[in-house]
Amino acid sequence: MTDVRHVLVLPDRDAAEAVAELLTFRFGLADEPRLVRDALAGEDDAEDAQWLVVVEDGGDGAVGRLDAAALDALAVEHEGWLEPE
Repeated sequence: MTDVRHVLVLPDRDAAEAVAELLTFRFGLADEPRLVRDALAGEDDAEDAQWLVVVEDGGDGAVGRLDAAALDALAVEHEGWLEPE
């Protein structure tokens, strides 16, 4: 089996950092989530960017242990969403 990757989309860096910290705490992640800045197409302003929190599910051998609904709910709490797989 291969790892599953979850991508949470957040409106800004502060929200992404908060979600990454909460993910590590709530789900006991072995590896910290990765933060990625995603500039919106056609936008020149650095403020117009979404931030992605990338979570590898299965790094500890337990593939699919993270609940997508719980991940989405956490993202929604911070004005974001979970990208569909």
